[in-house]
Amino acid sequence: MLLAVDTSTRRIGVAVFDGVQVLAESTWASPFHHTMELAPAVVSSLRYAGITAADLTAIGAAIGPGSYTALRTGLAFIKGLVLAHEIPVLGVHSLDITAASQPPMSIPVIAVLEAGRRRMAARTYTWEEGWRPAGSGRLVTLEELDHMVRAPTWICGELDGTAREVLARNPDAKLAQPSQSLRRPSVLAELAWKRWLKGEADDPALLSPVYLSTAGVEG
Repeated sequence: MLLAVDTSTRRIGVAVFDGVQVLAESTWASPFHHTMELAPAVVSSLRYAGITAADLTAIGAAIGPGSYTALRTGLAFIKGLVLAHEIPVLGVHSLDITAASQPPMSIPVIAVLEAGRRRMAARTYTWEEGWRPAGSGRLVTLEELDHMVRAPTWICGELDGTAREVLARNPDAKLAQPSQSLRRPSVLAELAWKRWLKGEADDPALLSPVYLSTAGVEG
């Protein structure tokens, strides 16, 4: 039984997965009230799934990029559970979660999420029996993201109205629908579960948020 927790940005996600079915899932936008909202949401998700924290065998954690405070809050909560119940934790890059939700296609995908200060975290993926990152990712402005798209490219993730309006004018930008752009904690759960089945785990003492630089280079 795996609990997935994502506090990368203002959007929080919690899911419970048994390896076959998603037993509970919730995602919502929060104005950075993560400290107050996360623990009650986890308790509710476990109750909906008919289990307690003692039944968990692993925890999947979104490790960023994203908001410094939001990520720290989520990882501190997760580490507390991991240490209290002596179960493994598996970190997953937050942009991998969005990319993994997209259908197979022959063109590259750019997954984005809000990173504050009018910037976005962006990472490019190509399809190789699954979406594989083509680089470490970088922080970009909306204008820089638009300039990155010079060939047909699928763009998904946290795109507000302004971003969609600007990118829609780029003939090479193919925008995912809002439902396809939602960073779902159930997808995080599946990615973490695959790692857990391979016997992988991260050291909770060393698990820390991923932060990108504006100097990051794709490729």
